[in-house]
Amino acid sequence: MAHIIVVGNEKGGSGKSTTSMHVATALARMGHRVGALDLDVRQRSFGRYIENREAFLAREGLTLPTPRLGKLEARSTDDTDPLSRAMEELEATSDFILLDCPGSHTRLSQMAHTLADTLVTPMNDSFIDFDLLARLTPEGKVLGPSIYAEMVWSARQMRGQAGAGAIDWLVLRNRLGTTEMHNKRKVGAALQNLSKRIGFRVAPGFSERVIFRELFPRGLTLLDLKDIGTAQLSMSNIAARQELRDLVTELKLPGVTVDF
Repeated sequence: MAHIIVVGNEKGGSGKSTTSMHVATALARMGHRVGALDLDVRQRSFGRYIENREAFLAREGLTLPTPRLGKLEARSTDDTDPLSRAMEELEATSDFILLDCPGSHTRLSQMAHTLADTLVTPMNDSFIDFDLLARLTPEGKVLGPSIYAEMVWSARQMRGQAGAGAIDWLVLRNRLGTTEMHNKRKVGAALQNLSKRIGFRVAPGFSERVIFRELFPRGLTLLDLKDIGTAQLSMSNIAARQELRDLVTELKLPGVTVDF
């Protein structure tokens, strides 16, 4: 059985596709068979990232480990479950399947969350994005879970009823700033408090770096730079690789030993 990783929340611009591509490619480079599905049928940033990679490698005559992108196709206008077929096609040839969800509530996203063995929720490190997890008073008191947190809770209940096991939920604090330390501490304290109430783990994600935007058109990740002739990495690139290493380690995926 493939281990299913779902990257999801209901807010755009939080780094879901960047996180998805780097995690999927890191696993592939470590020798695991990785399937991938982009459930954002309109934007398709994750899918285009992989397609850009395949095109760049073909053009340059290079061979680099690459996630296998599955096809999500409805066979008719009333086909409500193209996800199950796509998952079946990837299952036989994958150790891990990574699903990148859209930044909004859709039926496909809801279905994907019920399949998650590991759920990764990237968020920008601010109270604006904190709102996707819980509602707060102006004084910072938690009023209750958000609609997204309630969806995760529902997915957990459905998995429990089906005997499918628990969801390991990891919230990533992306774009952690080096300034505004007071706000950073307040967000961190609020997340730690909420994590105990609704059951998720918290970990640092990716900082804001130009390199991520530069890599997308070629479909590359931080781990590919030396393979394309980048002889010396900048300090920023080295720090970003460490962030990725820490993230993959924190995912605690079965059978994965981080070796990059």
